[in-house]
Amino acid sequence: MTNIISPPIPSSSVLISTPSRRILPRLRTSAASASSTSAAAIIVGGGLAGLAAAAHLQSANLPFVLLESSDGVGGRVRTDTVDGFLLDRGFQILLTAYPEARRLLNFPSLDLRPFYPGALVFHSGRLHRVADPFRRPLDALSSLLNPIGSPTDKLLVGIHRLRAAVTPLSAPTILSSVPETSISHHLRALGFSPTIINRFFRPFLAGIFFDSDLSTTSRLFDFVFQCLAAGDNVLPARGIGAIPDQLASILPPSSIRLNSKVVSVIAGESPAVVIVGGEVVSADLGVIVAVDQPEAERLLPHYMNGSSRKPPRSTVCLYFAADRAAVREPVLMLNGSGVGIVNNMCFPTSVAPSYGPASRPALVSVSLVGDGDGRSDENLAAQVVRELAGWFGPEEVGSWRLLRTYRIRFAQPEQTPPTELTGKEARVADRVYVCGDHWSSATFDGALVSGRRAAEALIRRNYCVRAAQHVIFSVASCRATRCMRVPHSALPTNGEVFLRRLLLCLAGYR
Repeated sequence: MTNIISPPIPSSSVLISTPSRRILPRLRTSAASASSTSAAAIIVGGGLAGLAAAAHLQSANLPFVLLESSDGVGGRVRTDTVDGFLLDRGFQILLTAYPEARRLLNFPSLDLRPFYPGALVFHSGRLHRVADPFRRPLDALSSLLNPIGSPTDKLLVGIHRLRAAVTPLSAPTILSSVPETSISHHLRALGFSPTIINRFFRPFLAGIFFDSDLSTTSRLFDFVFQCLAAGDNVLPARGIGAIPDQLASILPPSSIRLNSKVVSVIAGESPAVVIVGGEVVSADLGVIVAVDQPEAERLLPHYMNGSSRKPPRSTVCLYFAADRAAVREPVLMLNGSGVGIVNNMCFPTSVAPSYGPASRPALVSVSLVGDGDGRSDENLAAQVVRELAGWFGPEEVGSWRLLRTYRIRFAQPEQTPPTELTGKEARVADRVYVCGDHWSSATFDGALVSGRRAAEALIRRNYCVRAAQHVIFSVASCRATRCMRVPHSALPTNGEVFLRRLLLCLAGYR
């Protein structure tokens, strides 16, 4: 039996004030006319999860077609070029200790550039340093008495940093740990004071999870904290979009179709998808839906169980061109004052000079939590400049020129307790699978893990069916040639059907 799901066509979750096309020329684009094509497997969505699924299908020698609705791969992880600057679509960093990223990505070819292991926190009219006590012990010692936290707080940071460094990094263990609570409650339970929570942890973690209330699950905090202890936070020299570009580069050129928006998914024994314009693409093995959470719920309303009852996490990222960087260190800066709309900022060109042209070398990245409350780009930019004039001085920010504003309505899924970050089954319907950071943890690593799991589920089903077919064929052949060692009467009625059902049940596919 087949089920056809035909949702309305949504608008993009990322609003860009000055759109620019960034097309990978090696990839095909969709034909506009209605037609019918087929593939062994279909992947809907070319973000990190979809590309990871494609990479694993490729290694298993299973042919597929990946359908991406936009003009390039990456989903939310993309980079635009504007006036010679590399602008990531929202401030994003890669943690080099992410286990799945280490297995799947080629880090050396990404030319990764690290941030300073710590941060500068704006409070009481100036910037104060917070440093990793193991990588920058002198900096940590010199900041012991600054107002970002008490000496006891900083001692606790060192203790938990040491514990994270000596504990083996196991994502499944951390992401399923109990008891589970909110980050805010977890930090208080660890003994941290309201001072360091509000002045450091709140803006720092809000820049990662887009959650100023720190209501996100403590499991994600523990995982990210341990990854920060075990590795660096970095930017690829060619922009964050170099990550999906690298994954796409290992796939067959004809396997990715851009500008191919899927409007409905057909589940059942003959799975297929329908693309804008009416083209139907059928799949012999199954369909992997690798889109963000709102789009997945539109495509699969009967199977997602309304998983986004709470609003997703949103962010606004503004980029400015400047004549120089007010801070030349490759360091993240946090707003610990509790006042204003700026949450965090940095100068990406101080981390990776390749983010800017030689003629105007400084790029400014400023991140806000939330969707901007309906305010215009110009209004937000003006307030950002006013606030940062208090950080660096009016003469420093007076020449900044707004390059682009990104409003990412769906930056991350909402992951407050209780969560299920490791145990969700990829298979949601007959020959239909789901993956994405909403189906795992809201991190780059979670998207990559989820893509792998969806591919593995599809591969297992394929191998199971092939094994069942082989047994059925062998039984039938033996009966036909009278070479079976057991009498025909010893087989159950409809023996072939019995064997097929037995094998499928053993594999978990009834």
